[in-house]
Amino acid sequence: MTKEQPPKSEDQLTKHVRITEPSPWVARFAPLVPKDAWVLDLASGGGRHGRHLMRQGCRAVFIDRNTDALQDLMDLPDTKVIKADLEDGSDPFGPCGPLEAMTFEAIIVVNYLFRPLMAGLINAITPGGVLVYDTFSRGNEEFSRPRRPDFLLRSGELLNLVGGRMQVVAYEHGLLETTNIPVVKQRLCAIKDLERSIREDGDPPAHALTP
Repeated sequence: MTKEQPPKSEDQLTKHVRITEPSPWVARFAPLVPKDAWVLDLASGGGRHGRHLMRQGCRAVFIDRNTDALQDLMDLPDTKVIKADLEDGSDPFGPCGPLEAMTFEAIIVVNYLFRPLMAGLINAITPGGVLVYDTFSRGNEEFSRPRRPDFLLRSGELLNLVGGRMQVVAYEHGLLETTNIPVVKQRLCAIKDLERSIREDGDPPAHALTP
């Protein structure tokens, strides 16, 4: 896969790790993640989402190719920081991968897309576990980076990813104009509980929604 050129300035390069507030999408659905859950913050940057869930009582694994912004977490109990290139051609969830045999009650992915990892994400979620995904979609190229199709979700792609494997709690796709630069986002929250029905019709249980 051909990657976009990295930002030219150090200020641009580190901007994502200076953001400390969690994505509103993650904050909205964080209550669905049980306390004491093991959470994977994939391509974590400064770890804002794993940190948010840790404050909720969760345990967290952070993985990114640059872990400089995660040094304060290195020695904390129930926390693991992994430095790894998720796009080096190997399967991080496979044999000898940095996440081999690890499973999680929740996986959080924000502003990151590398399609070869997507099937492995679902497999690494435990029964009843939560996937919260929030990243850029096609149409974003009209406004800002990323612009390459490799980094932009196709319409309905997250729904297709979890179809038949997880219950969709919430999904949205569209233009956001809450910042100076509009963005096109696709967002999903899903729970791996299709087999947990106690209803005669086989539908999985309903989950609490928050505004």
